[in-house]
Amino acid sequence: MRPWDLKPARDLEQAGLARYRNPRREHGLLSSLLRLGWWSSLRLLLGVVNRLEVRGRENVPANGPVVLVANHESHYDALVIGSALPLAMRDRLFPLAAGDVFFESPAAAAFAAHFRNALPVWRRNAGRHGLDDLRQRLVEEEATYILFPEGGRSRDGAMKPFKPGVGMLIAGTPAAVVPCYLDGTFEAFPPGARLPRWSKVRLRIGAARRFEDVRPGRQGWDHITATLEQDVRSLGELTR
Repeated sequence: MRPWDLKPARDLEQAGLARYRNPRREHGLLSSLLRLGWWSSLRLLLGVVNRLEVRGRENVPANGPVVLVANHESHYDALVIGSALPLAMRDRLFPLAAGDVFFESPAAAAFAAHFRNALPVWRRNAGRHGLDDLRQRLVEEEATYILFPEGGRSRDGAMKPFKPGVGMLIAGTPAAVVPCYLDGTFEAFPPGARLPRWSKVRLRIGAARRFEDVRPGRQGWDHITATLEQDVRSLGELTR
């Protein structure tokens, strides 16, 4: 058993929007209970409305830092992946969400933080400090991240090339990187839709990879990015 190491909360002096945007944000009992209700309700919704089918759930490690990497068709995507994981993981599960979409207003940021436990990734003016904070949290807290390396949702359902940010986040870390492929989320919740549609959704989860021996740098980042993009595309071929 580890000895207690009492430290002040990392967001102790922050409030409102600044606290929600903090990549090292902490949570309390109320947020944990809200997420329990949120993910439980989503499981029911996806099972009834979208007949969610999950294959390869056993490929997600139960412990240690984990990054789930997937194609991005819809705002539904993170919800589908998160609902497929054990409820016990809810407080160390962090979807990485576009800061300019989910963390622009206090209301949207509060919902993203308390219910989804999302952490912001800034697509414009993204500083190295924010990425370092995400890497540190991933490793130190043995967190589980959900990441969409395309950098934005597909507007036609076709998968776009991955951006190198995924390699920058993962290179040299002990994280298990798990490729996933989502099929049907574009039809179930397309851009501009207000409510989900009655459409079949499938999630296929592949075998984990590790890149702790890959040195940070352009060559290593590009290697990781290309490898994971091919993994996800291969899962897509199996899913269809």
